[in-house]
Amino acid sequence: MYSLIVPEGYKSKMSVRETEKAIKFVKDAFQRNLIKNFGFERVSAPLFVKSKTGVNDDLNGVERAVKFDILEQGGVEAEIVHSLAKWKRLALKRYGFRNGEGLYTDMNAIRRDDKCDNQHSIYVDQWDWEMVISKEQRNRDFLKMIVTRIVSAICDTLDETKRAFPVIDLNLKREVTFVTTQDALDRYPELDSHQRESALAKEYGTIFLMNIGGALSNGKPHDGRAPDYDDWSLNGDIIFYDEVLGESIEISSMGIRVDADSLKKQLELANATDRLENDYHKQIIAGTLPLTIGGGIGQSRLCMLILQKAHIGEVQSSLWPDEMHERCDEAGINLL
Repeated sequence: MYSLIVPEGYKSKMSVRETEKAIKFVKDAFQRNLIKNFGFERVSAPLFVKSKTGVNDDLNGVERAVKFDILEQGGVEAEIVHSLAKWKRLALKRYGFRNGEGLYTDMNAIRRDDKCDNQHSIYVDQWDWEMVISKEQRNRDFLKMIVTRIVSAICDTLDETKRAFPVIDLNLKREVTFVTTQDALDRYPELDSHQRESALAKEYGTIFLMNIGGALSNGKPHDGRAPDYDDWSLNGDIIFYDEVLGESIEISSMGIRVDADSLKKQLELANATDRLENDYHKQIIAGTLPLTIGGGIGQSRLCMLILQKAHIGEVQSSLWPDEMHERCDEAGINLL
């Protein structure tokens, strides 16, 4: 069953046509600011990859990829990507990127098992990015520096949007508060993970919630994270407080990627050591893939936040339950 928040007295600040113009503005502005802050190069990216190669993002390990066979390749099976978390690292090697250099791309995915609500859709669009780093940069201080620069690009984009569309009156906090998932649990043991995120985001405005994937003191992870791309001790989510919905909104999932040691450790914890037979994982163990940091930045989520929308369907075209369409129509929430 889906869940839907209908903010009391909600009214979109823009018509549908004005919204479409603003969506393009936000996306164009953010890409400029991302390049300004990092110097990333834009590359083309796949919509699908071969099945059973270990290249697709396994998310929590239970989500079903959309699969199909390719007639002219003898029935080879391919699957729509969940994200490009692993593909990007391979691309950095293949394209000859060096330390300090990085790429970004438009990523479109289908996550058919995702829930449908104000922030979630089975259609996913994000900027996937990845940068080559050194062994010495695999530390928390470097991670925090990258997070701060991404938040700066988001806030610069908001400032530009407010000048172009004065009806927008959102304020975001540039200062990032860094909190670990264990700290969050210690502080709010009676709340579930999303409620903890919302409580922290409401208090601080902008947070980076660190160390996602491993089990906490209650024996459960804060949230699922595949064991073979992020180092669970050096990752996290960029989260803002969404005043329209009155809850947290995650804009980016990111982190320093696994090296050989952390990959083996996390695969053992996840009972997934069979993945070591995949070529991608063999390259990490052998040290032939570059050390990297990377993540995804939600395009529709960012537009939703900056344009002060109540539903992600106001800034992207997807499929929603009929009842949700009816309730949104009654509430003045214009699903595209």
